Amino acid sequence: RRQVRRSNVSYDNMSDAGSEEPEDQGPNLGTYEGERNEAGERHGKGVALLPNGDKYDGHYSKGRRHGQGTYRFKSGARYIGEYADNKKHGHGTFYYPDGSVYEGDWSNDSRNGTGTYTYTNGDKYEGEWSNNMRHGHGAYTYAETGAKYAGMWTNGRKDGIGEFVFSNYSYKGSFASDQPHGPGRYTFNIGCAQNGDYVLDRKMAENVEDEEAAVQTTVKWRGLQVTAAVP
Repeated sequence: RRQVRRSNVSYDNMSDAGSEEPEDQGPNLGTYEGERNEAGERHGKGVALLPNGDKYDGHYSKGRRHGQGTYRFKSGARYIGEYADNKKHGHGTFYYPDGSVYEGDWSNDSRNGTGTYTYTNGDKYEGEWSNNMRHGHGAYTYAETGAKYAGMWTNGRKDGIGEFVFSNYSYKGSFASDQPHGPGRYTFNIGCAQNGDYVLDRKMAENVEDEEAAVQTTVKWRGLQVTAAVP
């Protein structure tokens, strides 16, 4: 059986830094300059300086942020986009304090729909989101190596059918909880391929009193015969 060497791959080295501060105006509404309705509520275009040091410049409806606006956090974060009933809703761009950026769809103050997140280390995710987590179909590109995963995600983890493309080979198969799992196929640029499957490999660590902690679980590739790659 012909042996093919594969470089070690990290399947869980993803940056996901960046958190938002709440946009709570508190009991004191702070200062406001802008339009109001007959009831005296903030309504139309206006600028508000909130008690916590945050600043909002945009549209209101009946006292609540609604429509296009820019919200600047005292932390240095910034959101430019659409609001509905005081929450980020629609299309918008969020610049996080750590330098990461998300541009895409929002719903109920969270990343929901389709959007692109550029991380501080240069990694980039383009795809679907649900409740601030990568969820659905999406592609994640690793800046350091140029490797790219395109496939299904569940609650921020690779889960389902996907393909990992590297500089000199690719892997296509099933994933579960961010790890390859089950049947798959390696295709190498030199013109060969190998089918097989990933299985859980459990080993007992030595000199560990806790039985549960002593069990070490990894994924192991069981490859079949190497064949010529067929397009």
